[in-house]
Amino acid sequence: MQVKPRNRMVMAGVAAVAGLCGLPVWAGEPLSVTEVAQSSDTLFILIGAVMILAMHAGFAFLEVGSVRHKNQVNALNKIICEWAFSTLIYFLIGYPLSRGVSFLVPVETMAANHGVAYVRFFLLLGFAACIPAIISGGVAERAKFWTNAVAGMIFVGLVYPLIEGLLWGRMSGALAGAEGWLARTAGAPFHDFAGSVVVHAVGGWLALPAIMLLGARMKRYESDSIKVSSIPFLALGSWTLIVGWFGFNVMSAGSLGNISGVVAINSLMAMVGGTLAALFISRNDAGFVHNGALAGLVAVCAGSDLYHPISALMVGGVAGALFVFLFQAETNRWRIDDVLGVWPLHGACGAWGGIACGIFGQKALGGLGGVSFFSQLIVTAGVVVVCLCASALVYGILKRTVGIRLSGHEELVGADLAVHMIESQPEEAL
Repeated sequence: MQVKPRNRMVMAGVAAVAGLCGLPVWAGEPLSVTEVAQSSDTLFILIGAVMILAMHAGFAFLEVGSVRHKNQVNALNKIICEWAFSTLIYFLIGYPLSRGVSFLVPVETMAANHGVAYVRFFLLLGFAACIPAIISGGVAERAKFWTNAVAGMIFVGLVYPLIEGLLWGRMSGALAGAEGWLARTAGAPFHDFAGSVVVHAVGGWLALPAIMLLGARMKRYESDSIKVSSIPFLALGSWTLIVGWFGFNVMSAGSLGNISGVVAINSLMAMVGGTLAALFISRNDAGFVHNGALAGLVAVCAGSDLYHPISALMVGGVAGALFVFLFQAETNRWRIDDVLGVWPLHGACGAWGGIACGIFGQKALGGLGGVSFFSQLIVTAGVVVVCLCASALVYGILKRTVGIRLSGHEELVGADLAVHMIESQPEEAL
């Protein structure tokens, strides 16, 4: 059998990696082309999953730098514990619901074909766990640890998997299928390559009702004394997210054979566009600049596989500007105390990314085509409505039953002492 050029390249790549690691290249019987492709895809997906896992350190330090010292331990504990809660609930409920893949099978089944069908769980878990991590930044410094964790588990176990299943997973035929209802009605199916809508808009719009039901932090609007605690930590969080985002976007291809360097270049250009727009509009405010980069990356996810790099730069630039304007309006005019600005960053910029895909993905604007503005608009609007209703219901019930906010005394002393009984710098307290 003659080996195709692409397969020869894959086999050569695997051999090179094995050689660098000091492993025997071909032990025993030669691997078939199919086995090499499956093992390569397993490694490819695993690398992406680890990069997305690292992004959660970015979420943690972005929040640590944005809250006061008395709430920094709480920020760190929330992110790692939410990852743990998300893993269990997505493993047992969310992933089977969205993808139809159960882990309640013999391990021999999971190990077949190098485990490629199951390592995808790790990658997609990283997307699912973004939901409570996003919400965490908006409700910081006054939300109860356990009730917020319960809300996050409900979203990861039910709300997010239903949206994921309808747009990416086993139920996606009608909305995202080439022969589905939306394709027949609007001319093209819904397209979201890496999650502007499915991940970021979902997280941001789920966060908004929670933030409003909690209310502003104590003395937030009575004085100007509440400020970010550490720009270096905030910047570290931003940079960690930026680096991991290239795994988030590029590895959304799902297999080594589908990888595209265009996705990487478009992600880079959108990040630059968001940074520069935030730089000029905010007059070089460090917080806005570092979040502007993230806004550009949020917005480019949906169409990163379709855009010309110039279009990606524009999409990111609009997102950076959108974040600055909406965060200022939200905080100062509407008095919605969204600590990290997760609604404008993820909610609004994620929605913009979904709609922008239907504009800049068109061939007339230099894109690859195959998208419809109306498909993008309809699904994006539908996701926004579903998330607002789901969050209002979940947090509304929790507020009326067990409460969602720390007591006045707990908020005053800080969640670090009130919840975790330790300060972020224990030695300084002695």
